[in-house]
This record gives sequence, C-alpha cells and structure tokens, in this order.
Amino acid sequence: MKETPFSSLPVFLVDDDPSVLHASAAVLRSAGVANIRLVDDSRELLPALEKQPASAVLLDLFMPHITGNKLLPDIVHLYPEVPVIVMTAAQDVETAVRSMKEGAFDYLVKPVEESRLIASVRHALEVHSLRRQMGVLKHYLLSDCLQNNEAFAGIVTNSRRMRSLFQYLEAVAVSAEPVLISGETGAGKEMFAHALHKLSGLAGQFVQVNVAGLDDTLFSDTLFGHRKGAFTGAEQTRAGLIAQAAGGTLFLDEIGDLSMASQVKLLRLLQEHMYFPLGSDVARPSDARVVCATNCKLAQMMRQNQFRSDLFFRLSVHQIEVPPLREHKEDIPLLLQHFLDEAAASINKPAPEPSNELITLLSNYHFPGNVRELRAMVFNAMALHRGGSVLAMDSFRQAIQKQQKTGVDSPATEASDGLPVVIPGRFPTLDEVEEALVNEALKRAKGNQGVAATLLGLSRPALNRRLARRAFQADS
Repeated sequence: MKETPFSSLPVFLVDDDPSVLHASAAVLRSAGVANIRLVDDSRELLPALEKQPASAVLLDLFMPHITGNKLLPDIVHLYPEVPVIVMTAAQDVETAVRSMKEGAFDYLVKPVEESRLIASVRHALEVHSLRRQMGVLKHYLLSDCLQNNEAFAGIVTNSRRMRSLFQYLEAVAVSAEPVLISGETGAGKEMFAHALHKLSGLAGQFVQVNVAGLDDTLFSDTLFGHRKGAFTGAEQTRAGLIAQAAGGTLFLDEIGDLSMASQVKLLRLLQEHMYFPLGSDVARPSDARVVCATNCKLAQMMRQNQFRSDLFFRLSVHQIEVPPLREHKEDIPLLLQHFLDEAAASINKPAPEPSNELITLLSNYHFPGNVRELRAMVFNAMALHRGGSVLAMDSFRQAIQKQQKTGVDSPATEASDGLPVVIPGRFPTLDEVEEALVNEALKRAKGNQGVAATLLGLSRPALNRRLARRAFQADS
C-alpha cells in the first residue's frame, strides 16, 4: 500500500469565474497552502481527480456544463476521504442544508472572508490527513508488514517492538502534523527523525537544530532569521532554518529545554504556519514539517508548569517512544557485530569475533547510555585490540565497573529485573544478602564466574575467594 506524500496532494479550486479562482488561490498561498490546482471547467474535475488524488476540493455550486450540485455527491462517493468545501453565492438555508446532507465538509458564502477561507481549508487538510492515517494504520495492523524497509536501514534491530514503531512511523509519515519523539539519551531518536523524513517523501531538506541552551533571542534568530539592521551586528539579511527547511523537515532536538518565551513562538508557528523574521513586520508562510525530540518527561514538566500545556498537546499529535536498549536486549548481539564491523573498517583492521561470554556480559548490563554507549564501548575495544580472532573483554569490563562505581543510572532501572526492594518479615543478615546477590549474578551470567564478578563489581579472584569460603562453610 504505497502512500502519496502529503505535500504532493493539491487542493482543487473549482469555479467558472477565473477572478474568483486566482483570488482564492492567492489567499491560500499567502497562508502557506502552496499546492493548489485551478479548474475552471467543471467537466475536467472528475477526470483530474482520477489521475491526481486531492487533499481537499473547494467547489462552486452553480457552473455551466456540470453543476456543483451534481458533482458533490459523486466526489463524496468516489473519494470519501477528501473533504469538499462548497463555496457559492447562494445564501438560502435550504441550499446549505442540502449540501451538508450530501456530504459537504463546509459551506462558504461568497464573498468569503480571507480568515474564514483559510480556517476552513486548514481544517479540511487536517481532517484529510487524519483520515489517510487511519486507513494506513488499519492496513499495517492487518498486514503486519513494512512498505519502506530502506528508510530504516540505519536502525539495526530484530526487535518486534521496534518493528511496530516502524509501522507506526510509516502510517504517520503521510501527515503534516508535528511528531514528538521521546526516549532516553542515546536511544536513537535522531535516527527515527531521519527515517520519518525519508518516509514522508518531502522534497525539501532535513534541517536539524539543538535548541538546548538557546535563549529566546538566539532561538528566534536561528529559526526565523533576521532583516538587515534588526539588531546590533545584523549587517545583512539572513534566512533562518525554517526557510532552509521549506518543503522539508525541521527537527528540533532537546525541545524540553526550550524557554517559556520561545515555547510561545513555536506554538504560534505550529498553529498559524506563519512566522516573522527579526526586524520584520511581514509574516512569512512555513510549510516545513516539524519533528521534535526530547529525553525529558514533558507531561510531568507540563504539570509542574515548566512546559506549556497547549504546546505539549500541539506537539504530541503523533508520539514515538523509543525504548531504551535494556528493553530490547535481543538486539545486543546484532548491534555488537554491526559496530565491530564499523569500527574495524574505520581503522582498516579485520573484525574479531565477539565471545559468548562478552554477549552474556553485555546482555546483563543496563546501558544507561543505550545504543550510543554500546557503540563507544565497541570502538574503544577495537582501538585497543592487538590482534587475535576473538575480541578481548578487558575494556568492556573496565567500562562497566567504572559506570557501576559512579552510581550513574537510569530511573527505569530502579527495582528492575525482579531483585527484592521491599524486605518483608525478618531482616536478612549481610551474609544472607551476599549469598543471594552472588547466586543471582551467577544465574544471570549462566554460570560464568568472570561475568558474574563484573556484575558484582568484583575481580575474578575476589569472587573465587567468596565462593571458596562459602563452600568451606558448607562443608564444616
């Protein structure tokens, strides 16, 4: 089921009066609706729709040859996902009621106020986008397939959970609405944003900016640009990133760090699809698709009045939660081999084989830095590798032990994997706790004492001494 990118679907304006067509088109283009097709002969509409899908149709009722009254039910029947806005000089209630009963999305009386026309068309485009997304989602849920595997080539996974996110991403790619990608640092949010841009089929660029640390003035200048003389040092006019992303994707990373003043400006951009360069009082339209990413809990920040609720709900029309690596550990062997090949190629060395012991060790590590941390581990190990067919484990053990000593952890690992947190009944002794921890480490390490020692933050000899002492006490 191949979907046409939303940007390629035109709004059809159908009227036998060329002046009305061109005036309406000018109003819509000024509001950022760039893809418009004019039809001044009603006989051409249905053949045109058969060749070119539409996102909306503005239809005059009274035209020669075929009237809008006759076309309306045909369009609704043949293209139920396309909203039809009736625009006519007839002001009688009976005509309006009949049009709505026959499936008209809206009814506008000429001459139409510009704001009313823009609002009606924008609403129609949003509804059309949602209808298409529902159809695509239904298709993916029933077929359990991906149509654009190449868009996800950069994301290495065999996880069913990740695949379901790919399917959702394919479904929402046809929408012009914002997408919010959340997840921990290093989980792969940027790669999902790139995949979404590829899936959307947008002709424009993928433009990325990290908004963390930008004050309101710098944020406005970076996104909106400025006119010459707008502020001290503005010696020439500069287009902002929104202009660079025209017809493409604007990716705002670390959106949770955006100041409250900048949040207001971003909300206005999303609502009106218009912006003002610094020093200019002339609004410019924007058709860039906005994608945001954050490792913050925006819903919690909203409740604490640290993030605007209206902006949150505007951004979260489509949401992607990228899972941390510890929640799809089945990908660790695949990622390990992928990074080994990548690291070996970067330094012109043959890639050694990872041992089963290494895979067991990594599979029991919680990876607070996620995929990015695993990649750093592998590249460091390859740089230290001095030959041999099997990759050495020393650097991995040292990295894990160093992280364990720092105490840096993720909230998601609290009380994880079934370890007791609440201690009911009699309080255990230190010897009993030590024995329980050692047994659990050996269980997770599949009996490998070297891996178990690393999990416990011990050296191999230190664990051996504890095991020997326990065996001696059992025999005594």
